[in-house]
Amino acid sequence: MSDAAPAVPPAARPSHGLWRLLGPAFVAAIAYVDPGNVAANLTAGARYGYLLLWVLVVANVMAVLVQYLSAKLGIVTGRSLPEVLGARLGRRTRLAYWGQAEVVAAATDLAEVIGGAIALNLLFGVPLVVGGLITGVISMLILTIQQRRGQRVFETVITTMLAVLTVGFCAGLFFGPPDPVAMLGGLVPRFDGADSVLLAASMLGATVMPHAIYLHSSLARDRHVPDGVVGAVRRRRLLVATRWDVVLALVVAGGVNVSMLLLAAANLPGREGTDTIEGAHAAIADTLGPAVAVVFAVGLLASGLASTSVGAYAGSEIMAGLLHVRVPLLARRVVTLVPAIVLLATGVSPTWLLVVSQVVLSFGIPFAMIPLVRLTRSRELMGDDRNATATQVAAWAVAGIIVALNATLLWLTFTA
Repeated sequence: MSDAAPAVPPAARPSHGLWRLLGPAFVAAIAYVDPGNVAANLTAGARYGYLLLWVLVVANVMAVLVQYLSAKLGIVTGRSLPEVLGARLGRRTRLAYWGQAEVVAAATDLAEVIGGAIALNLLFGVPLVVGGLITGVISMLILTIQQRRGQRVFETVITTMLAVLTVGFCAGLFFGPPDPVAMLGGLVPRFDGADSVLLAASMLGATVMPHAIYLHSSLARDRHVPDGVVGAVRRRRLLVATRWDVVLALVVAGGVNVSMLLLAAANLPGREGTDTIEGAHAAIADTLGPAVAVVFAVGLLASGLASTSVGAYAGSEIMAGLLHVRVPLLARRVVTLVPAIVLLATGVSPTWLLVVSQVVLSFGIPFAMIPLVRLTRSRELMGDDRNATATQVAAWAVAGIIVALNATLLWLTFTA
C-alpha cells in the first residue's frame, strides 16, 4: 500500500517506543531557523508589518511535505537523495548538478557563519572577521562530536541549541505582543511591489532549504537504516515515526520564524536601521529592554553555531553522493569557511549578504525538489511505499509554486 500524504494518521499515536525514533527532523529543522531566516523575517516584519506572514505559513506547510518525502526516500531505499541521483545521472550531468548544489551549500554557509559573527559582535563586541573564525572553530568541535560520539549525541546537541534559539527568538513577544487582527490580515496572500516579492523569495529560500532536502534523507538513513536494509513491518513503523518527527520539528521551527516576523511587525515598524540585524537588535533593546536584546542575541548565536555545523554536514553528504568522493568533514569545514570570512572582511553589510544568500537558496530549491518528487513516485525505486496520488499532486503543486515565485522575482527584478 502506498504512502498517504504526510499528515499524521489519527490512529498513529507516538507512543509504544515511537518517541525514541524521533530526532533526525529536529536536526534538519535547524536549517529552517538559521541566521538567514532572522535577516529575512526581521526585515519583512519591520518593512511591511504583517503583510508577508502568509509566506511563512505557506512555506512551513510546504516544508512538512518536502522533508517527509526526503526522509522517506532515505528510509525506503537506504540511500540519500544525492546518492540516488549520483547513481542515475551521467558524468557531465552529475558534475553540473553538483556545481549548482555547491553554490547552494556556499550560500548556506555564508549565512550561517555571518549570523554567528554578528551574534558574537552584539554580545561581546568581537570584530566580525574574528567572530566568523570563532563560529567556524566551534562548528568544527560540534562536527567532531558527530564523528566521535555518533548521530544520537549529535542530535541531542543540535536539539538543545534549537531549544535555546527558540527561547531567544520568541521571548520578545511576551514584552511586545502582536496585534491579533493585523495577524489575521497577514494571512491573506498578497504583495506590495517588487521589493516585497524579493523578500518573499528570500523568506521562502530561508524556510524550504535545499541543503535540508538533501540532508534529511542522509539523516534518516544513518539513524534508521545504517545497513541499507529494513523489513516491511519495521519500515512502516519508521515512516509513522518520521511523520511525527517532521510535523513536530517543523511546528517548532515554523513557530520561531513566525515569532521573529511578529516581533518586528509589532515593535519595529518605522524604527530607523531595522533593515539590519544590528539595527533591529538596537531597536529591540530600546523598545523592549536590554535583557530581551541579550536573549535575542543568544538565540542568534545558537542559530549560527548549530546551523553552520548542520550545513557543513549537508555539504559533505552532497559531495559524497554526487561525486563519490568522501572529503573529511573537518577539512571541508575549513575550506568552506574561507568565502564567508573574505566577505566579512570586505565590509559589505552582513544583513544584506544574508538576504541575498537566501534568494540564492530559493533558486536552488527546484533542483532538489523536482528530483525528490519524481524519485519518491517511482515504483522501481520505492516499491509499495511510492507516493500516493494525493501526495504526488501536492508535491508537484509545491514545486510549481516555488518555480512560479522565482520566475516572478526574475521578471520584477529586471523590469522594475
